[in-house]
Amino acid sequence: MKSMPFHLGTSVAFSIAAVLLVGLSAQTLAQGMHHEPSVPSIKLTIQGLDGKSLDLTPEEFAALRHKAVSVFNSHTKANESYSGVALSDLLAKVGVPQGENVKGRMFLIGVTAEGTDKYSVLYALAEIDPSIHTGDVIVADAMDGKKLATDGAFKLISTEERRPARWVRNLAKITAVQLNP
Repeated sequence: MKSMPFHLGTSVAFSIAAVLLVGLSAQTLAQGMHHEPSVPSIKLTIQGLDGKSLDLTPEEFAALRHKAVSVFNSHTKANESYSGVALSDLLAKVGVPQGENVKGRMFLIGVTAEGTDKYSVLYALAEIDPSIHTGDVIVADAMDGKKLATDGAFKLISTEERRPARWVRNLAKITAVQLNP
């Protein structure tokens, strides 16, 4: 019987903590859904783990090797075809490991993508590397055979998403980050 008050107290403490966490999560979620005004992206910056950086204009980007993907966009309720550069190819240009070099602690590398409206998403490096993951993650510069316009010059697309929540319009920056648990 002596342990009963402890369990009751622990239960109450967990309940309070859960309510606080839910409240904070809802607040964070509401803040996270707020976007700043969007302006069309006109330059793409890619930054590696060591700070090495690459800036690409739409013209420079157009000269890179492209691939085409087709996806169903649940927001527009339509099939869409995009042309762009594999994100893994872009990351390789700033020294981010890929292929057989992705092992051990390399699985703690994340990749953030940010639009001009400050909307940001996170992918694990393993979700981007074609030697590990079957889906395609590309930075598109054309949709249905036409250069992107309303979504800026660059848009991040993933073929493995059920809904385009981690797609980024007006893509302006891609950054590799090492997570340290």
